[in-house]
Amino acid sequence: MRKQLKVQFRRRRERKTDYKARRALLESGLPRLVVRKTNKYIITQLVNSREAQDFTVCSANSKELLKFSYDSPSLKNIPAAYFTGFLIGLKAKKKKIKKAVLDIGLQRSTKGSKIYAALKGCKDAGIEISCSNEVLPKEERIKGQHLKKKIDFEKIKKSIEGKNA
Repeated sequence: MRKQLKVQFRRRRERKTDYKARRALLESGLPRLVVRKTNKYIITQLVNSREAQDFTVCSANSKELLKFSYDSPSLKNIPAAYFTGFLIGLKAKKKKIKKAVLDIGLQRSTKGSKIYAALKGCKDAGIEISCSNEVLPKEERIKGQHLKKKIDFEKIKKSIEGKNA
């Protein structure tokens, strides 16, 4: 008798979905803070799942930071990721979301990365997300002190808070 070959799910074969991690996130019952990096932007979404369907509650893109006097040449650096996370955190508070769980997908988890800068921004906006403080970026990097062109951190943060109040 021949051994039968088990074919993996298509998205697993294409290396797009880790079903074991996805199941653990869905079983938490909390909305997921999805953070994705592209070549130009940081994209964050709050996603609810019901009956094997995902629904986006709110989203924020680092391109939106241009409305808030963000003048850094890059929209994908650590301060941009922080402000994008802060922006989605304020949007989530308007929708009365208090807790979430981080979903980084198949991205590599690196201590102090842009993913965790977005997470810190969301936490600073008032959304409760459990994580270790060791993985969050240092305050100097979030405020952009390592950049050649300095940004006015407090001015941008107040601008985001003022327009989303």
